[in-house]
Amino acid sequence: MRDAAPVSTPPRVLPPNDPRQYDDLADEWWRPDGAFAMLHWLARARAALVPPATRPGALLVDLGCGAGLLAPHLAGKGYRHVGVDLTRSALHQAAAHGVTVVNGDAVAVPLVAGCADVVSAGELLEHVPDWRRAVAEACRLLRPGGLLVLDTLNDTLLARLVAVEIGERLPTVPRGIHDPRLFVDARALVAECARHGVELRVRGIRPELRGTAGWLFRRIRGGAADRPGRTGPRIVPARSTAVLYQGRGVRGG
Repeated sequence: MRDAAPVSTPPRVLPPNDPRQYDDLADEWWRPDGAFAMLHWLARARAALVPPATRPGALLVDLGCGAGLLAPHLAGKGYRHVGVDLTRSALHQAAAHGVTVVNGDAVAVPLVAGCADVVSAGELLEHVPDWRRAVAEACRLLRPGGLLVLDTLNDTLLARLVAVEIGERLPTVPRGIHDPRLFVDARALVAECARHGVELRVRGIRPELRGTAGWLFRRIRGGAADRPGRTGPRIVPARSTAVLYQGRGVRGG
């Protein structure tokens, strides 16, 4: 009598922007040519906005820290790096990279007001159901003179086309990772930050074209898209904020 063939379990299908996707993709975080490759490029660009700490014990709060991709780019800048995220599987990896981790929600952060010299909100706002509450929390955490740095997707038809209709069909972005209904209008974000005492300045950004084309070519061929010592495409300024944009602002006081 033949043994029954093993029954494979099909991958579960989740709604767009479902946080459980990050558990399913837990092994992808630190693969430079994996599903989160672009997050590595963006983390490097975001960290470039953060100056060296100006006082002992300076604290940087990384909202939506994931597996701690910002950590290598902050090395030597003098901050204690605290990461806040809902996904425990990602936080375990962040802790292994030197991040002090907090399991919490970006719209109700369990940290005291005014504790942070820097707050980072990278690729976060387009994933939370209420981005205005997340902005309020980010600003609440900042001490007077503290710095907010962020990047997110604009609430435009072009952003939906590029990030979802095209981007999620490439072999570099997980399907369903975005819900375009949550994308964040740049002008509304600037106004919301101003309500909380942060004068935010925004600029459009994009991956540089030649490096991205080469990266995609290597990825589609099935080889390693990045090798040791290769940092991936740079994120460079764009003329328009219509798709992806970066913000930097200081809290008054």
